[in-house]
Amino acid sequence: MTFDASAWTEAFETPRAFMFDLDGTLILSDRSLGQYKVLPGAVDYLEELGRRGIPYLALTNGSAYPASEQGPKLRALGLPISDAQLLTPSSVTADLLSRRGVESALILGSPGVGQALRDAGIRTLTSDEPDAPAAQSVYVGWHPDCSMKDIEIACDAIANGAALYVASEAPYFATSSGKSFGFSYAIAGAIQRVTRARIQLTGKPSLHALRFVSRQLGVPMRRIAVVGDDPLVEIMMARRAGAIGIGVTSGMTDAAAWAAQPLHRRPHRIAENLAGLKALELLEPRGPKCASEPIRPDPVAS
Repeated sequence: MTFDASAWTEAFETPRAFMFDLDGTLILSDRSLGQYKVLPGAVDYLEELGRRGIPYLALTNGSAYPASEQGPKLRALGLPISDAQLLTPSSVTADLLSRRGVESALILGSPGVGQALRDAGIRTLTSDEPDAPAAQSVYVGWHPDCSMKDIEIACDAIANGAALYVASEAPYFATSSGKSFGFSYAIAGAIQRVTRARIQLTGKPSLHALRFVSRQLGVPMRRIAVVGDDPLVEIMMARRAGAIGIGVTSGMTDAAAWAAQPLHRRPHRIAENLAGLKALELLEPRGPKCASEPIRPDPVAS
């Protein structure tokens, strides 16, 4: 199918802020998540938002690295993203657990997965600690070395009353080598199969995540442009919240696949990459009219 952005004409209000996906939208990483390359137009578009004073941030479903570790790598590539502008599901989880008064979490993940929780004062445990089955919550993130023992202890904790939080339910994500496997999706599936516990998703497309983004940006969800490459992740989240969904074809989804999506996963606009966003004219000529628009409750159920 030939790429034709003019075919997408659904009306929406001018965005007051932007939330960008990372892998497949701003960058592509390798399968080990150790090396990155910037996608076309990403640096220029973020710099333009900065010049106009339009707030933006990046929310990745990747939980392997905290912002303090990943942020400098992105800036070394030229992306103007501060640590505070780089959010992960762990950021959302830390906020959610703190709001709920949860004091401890069993972490199924690599060492960086629990850093945001520790920064928030939440005690994190691993499965080899004696009191791990007594944790008040279980949080599943990026964990390529997960063992059956990890899963067994997580199931024990849930049997003892812990709630189950999961970073991502995406089975795959885009890398420079093609689709890569989503470990937290598989691990959570095993735990849920055994325990029948309710999975509380904290990454995209969770509304917990977009509400957190809204508070960080200081803009109502409905005025945020959510830019991403996956209809099941960023665009589903945007549609559920009444936000503005912008799809790109630089990652998981090509133009034909975008066109085939049902309405609840269909973006308001598509572009080949961030270089193509300029043609969509999402920005007002002189910047936002109401950069300080107060947050009002959005009529979206939990």
